[in-house]
Amino acid sequence: MEIMRCNEEDYETLAGIWERSVGATHKFLTEEDFNEIRTALIPDYFPNVELYVITDKGVYAGFIGLSSDAIEMLFIDSDLRGQGYGAALIEFAKRRGVTKVDVNEQNPSALNFYKAKGFRIIGRDETDEAGRPYPILHLYL
Repeated sequence: MEIMRCNEEDYETLAGIWERSVGATHKFLTEEDFNEIRTALIPDYFPNVELYVITDKGVYAGFIGLSSDAIEMLFIDSDLRGQGYGAALIEFAKRRGVTKVDVNEQNPSALNFYKAKGFRIIGRDETDEAGRPYPILHLYL
């Protein structure tokens, strides 16, 4: 496994990973919201975080987006979940000083994953940052 900084040439590949990962884990999203978020990934979300990809034998397995002391996004390709890539990205983020992450309340597998890595719930919002009806849990190390 290797973790490397991403650049704009990686964005389409990362968007594909995002699409497959969210399709497998975010069943609560409406098709409209899924498409709206997908459309915003490359122009709005990716350029505003430090993106790192985890590769295994040249295959992009997943990625993490960091901003200051927060994990802004972490997605593992749907076929590669449960193989330690997410844990490796969390350890990488912790070494970079990360202490916070937000999680959709309707994604219990992500919540349990972060709790197992030492995060605890410190707050909750009724909606996501765009005002959509997806409660967000705020976690802290």
